[in-house]
Amino acid sequence: MSKRKRRTLSRDQVSITREADYIIGKAQQCDSRVVTLGSLVLFSTETGDAWMLDPGDGLALCLDRDGVKQDYTVLETKTSFQIGWNAQYKIQDELFVIATPDGRSRAIFGYPTREIARASAAQT
Repeated sequence: MSKRKRRTLSRDQVSITREADYIIGKAQQCDSRVVTLGSLVLFSTETGDAWMLDPGDGLALCLDRDGVKQDYTVLETKTSFQIGWNAQYKIQDELFVIATPDGRSRAIFGYPTREIARASAAQT
């Protein structure tokens, strides 16, 4: 992972959709990144996956899987946003574990879990 860079954005410059597109692009380039945006954490992996997380509630939204953009819903206005979360997540050491509403769960090895956990801890 490259060095952490920080930039400050005004409210008018903040767009969840734009950040989701950015992290999807990084995933499709197999570039591992972790981005924080307000209370959200977005990350991409070297395997072509990208996720958006709400660390406070343990919610996850898959944005890209194996380099393929997934169907998802993010609605935002200048004053509010809604995200169609499709899973819950937790990090157990080097595993990223997700559970979907239909009762399925999956443990994924190889994600940047330390960086995700660090970013998530800063958001809660």
